[in-house]
Amino acid sequence: MNAKLKDKAYDIIFEADTNAGRNFDVGLLIVIVLSIIIVMLESVPSIKKDYESLLKATEWVITGIFTLEYLTRILIVKKPLKYIFSFFGIIDLLSIMPTFLSLFIGVNHGLTVIRALRLLRIFRVLHLPKYLNESRTIALALVKSRHKISVFFFTIVVLVLIIGTIMYLVEGEKSGFTSIPQSVYWAIVTITTVGYGDIAPVTVMGKVIASFMMIIGYAIIAVPTGIITAQLTNTKEDDDLAARVCQNCFNEGHTDDAIYCKHCGGILD
Repeated sequence: MNAKLKDKAYDIIFEADTNAGRNFDVGLLIVIVLSIIIVMLESVPSIKKDYESLLKATEWVITGIFTLEYLTRILIVKKPLKYIFSFFGIIDLLSIMPTFLSLFIGVNHGLTVIRALRLLRIFRVLHLPKYLNESRTIALALVKSRHKISVFFFTIVVLVLIIGTIMYLVEGEKSGFTSIPQSVYWAIVTITTVGYGDIAPVTVMGKVIASFMMIIGYAIIAVPTGIITAQLTNTKEDDDLAARVCQNCFNEGHTDDAIYCKHCGGILD
């Protein structure tokens, strides 16, 4: 492949700022969605029985397209190994492997659904990287509130253990509370307001405890939400500080006028 053709192919396959590159990515996303739909249809016995040959032929055509695209990407990049071992490189390889492996070792064809991960390329097509900063804010808020959430979670674990044990003593095996783990399971289902109904109290005291658990369950749902929301507000206010990351040690929290990293002493960009 000559240099001019290689540059042209690179612009189409790796760049989403041009019309050709955008059209290529959109077309690729359509093929990915089609592939996922085929995998889903193959799991339906009646459809697989009537259209197995057509589905397999279509799957091989799609696999051929992905294989050609994967090999082309390797040929046109300056550092093939870097692409091969990159996130998308590994996903691209995994997306074509199940079809080929099914010829030799009978790999579950449903594994091709991993192609859904390739839909992450939509971030390039729709120019959504700017929203990654918002997701970073949410992630930072979760990290900062991890201690409060951990204490809250530990409290809930202790609560369901205590309530589960009490219900085991109150209701007993006749009501379906055959063991403490079984009773703890009921407590978890009740406190989360899931309410499967496979186990239910029959005694008056058991129903009183269950009512208490249901009321507590609604309050419990609001607690972690409040913790994270409050932390999100603080994180948003400090976003300008948090956004400055040292390129040497990757620590955050530097002021706008800082020149050197307060952790490693490296120069901030």
